[in-house]
Amino acid sequence: MKNTVRQCMNSALGGRERKVTGRMTLVRYVWRTVEQMDAVNKKRTKEIYLTALRSFMEFRQGKDIALDGLDSDMILKYESYLLDVRGISRNSSSFYMRALRALYNRAVDAGVVADCCPFKHVYTGVDRTVKRALPLKSIKKIMNLDLSDRPRTAFARDLFMFSFYTRGMSFVDMAYLRKSDLGNGVLTYRRRKTGQLLQIRWEKCMQAIIERYGNGADGYLLPIITKEGCDARQQYLGAICATNVFLKEVGAMAGISQPLTTYVARHSWASIAKQKNVPLSVISEGMGHDNEKTTRIYLAALESSAVDKANSTVIKALMG
Repeated sequence: MKNTVRQCMNSALGGRERKVTGRMTLVRYVWRTVEQMDAVNKKRTKEIYLTALRSFMEFRQGKDIALDGLDSDMILKYESYLLDVRGISRNSSSFYMRALRALYNRAVDAGVVADCCPFKHVYTGVDRTVKRALPLKSIKKIMNLDLSDRPRTAFARDLFMFSFYTRGMSFVDMAYLRKSDLGNGVLTYRRRKTGQLLQIRWEKCMQAIIERYGNGADGYLLPIITKEGCDARQQYLGAICATNVFLKEVGAMAGISQPLTTYVARHSWASIAKQKNVPLSVISEGMGHDNEKTTRIYLAALESSAVDKANSTVIKALMG
């Protein structure tokens, strides 16, 4: 395990670690923390911490820093670097800030460093993003593209459509679907992001995609995770990157100007359902809520039959 953590840390630092003697440093503390994440199999948290560390060390030009040297002035300069030098969005900058703040707060709670509130003057919120929904006519164009001579592009398009057919299912949930999740005409799965249990009536358009490509390895329903005995998460990450690359080609062929990604299917389903007068309580306003908690409250109260009816309405509109 330690060798794996060491490799991750070396990757995060680009081999440029410079030590600060005596006091607990950021690099040393992250090293300790990601080992703990490995021990409890919190891979996503480990990845977030390493990503944040890599970004901060780029700002620091590879120079480590003592945890008690992280002050408000330093973090403000880092935010300026992200926004003005790197040119990333406020939401992306906030992602790095929240990850570093979580690490810092862990150190404070553990008594490793006294809290000097270094993040009090930087933005750590989440701006409401512009909707990425496509109109029905654009979804139809995507669905009807002749991609018979472009098998990898066709597969990306079909995964996009599968997401749309399944009420905007996220790519990670699609990747981890099991054949055992499908039974008696109902697809049942638990969202990896929220843990919520969802049921979707199985439709012919979904079955057509399964029949076209077959199943994945190790009992997976879709051929996203295809190599038995290999790291499923790494296969999923590679697949979503490849899919989004090919979706750019799909978007160009369909004459869609905005960037086409797997997440657009989720926005589009909610938007089209709303346009088809599906009650807001059924679709929970799609992506319209300002926080996920409100969305979960709405979705938790829905009857499966109401959601299935909404899904059939959207699919019939697409096929009609």
